[in-house]
Amino acid sequence: MPKLALASIHKFEEPCISGTRGSGTVFFSNCNLNCIFCQNYKISHEGYGKEISIEKLADIFIKQQARRVHNINLVSPTIYIPQIIEAIKIAKTNGLEIPIVYNTSGYERKETIQMLDGYIDIYLPDFKYMEDELGEKYSNTKNYSAYAKESILEMVKQVGNLEFKEGILQKGVIVRHLVLPNHVKNSIKFLDWFKENLDGKAGISIMAQYFPTARAFQTDLNRKITKREYEKIENHLYELNIRNGYLQDIGENEEAFVPAFDLSNIE
Repeated sequence: MPKLALASIHKFEEPCISGTRGSGTVFFSNCNLNCIFCQNYKISHEGYGKEISIEKLADIFIKQQARRVHNINLVSPTIYIPQIIEAIKIAKTNGLEIPIVYNTSGYERKETIQMLDGYIDIYLPDFKYMEDELGEKYSNTKNYSAYAKESILEMVKQVGNLEFKEGILQKGVIVRHLVLPNHVKNSIKFLDWFKENLDGKAGISIMAQYFPTARAFQTDLNRKITKREYEKIENHLYELNIRNGYLQDIGENEEAFVPAFDLSNIE
């Protein structure tokens, strides 16, 4: 059974996802990664949430649509894919029409993404690590970059180029990259790979919102990124002339944007 922690209207995704009416997020409990810096550790590490039926999940999709959100945003859905597919089938027979967003860590098998063909309109994957040793150190993963590359290329092959309607994304892939303190080279390598393989085919979102939480305080990730670090990445992005992207400003109170996982709209 799928386990959920929150269904909400989120207005702080990329502008083409949240738009003016917000994104209809559905937060799933547990995760196929174990990132020591996860801001959602309450649900990803500790498993907080409530098990519901597939029929109830489909009903949540319909109720989110009724709130006039721009899309259904499935957050950390990987381990529940068979149940999600069945829920989408039910919801579509009951009138679900808005785009469905697959919001994922990027650590997926190609075969997993192929299962979703025809059910997902927008893919919103992370690309966390070009340097696999960082994946092992911070997320307990093996060969992160190989899996992320293969799965993201399959996503683009599946849904094609970005398609918008009145500024709101209807179809396509936006690849997110969270900049980590002390690891500018990892970000530079990611930008180089994106330019070579995806520029003009997918969007990019460079995020500056990192803050230490969970188990990150005992590592070299125990601080926010500096303006100097971020400027190096910005400059490289401009040098590469990458199209279709977002650059997030460095903020001061990123912690305030973490949702309150209180089972709202689940029970």
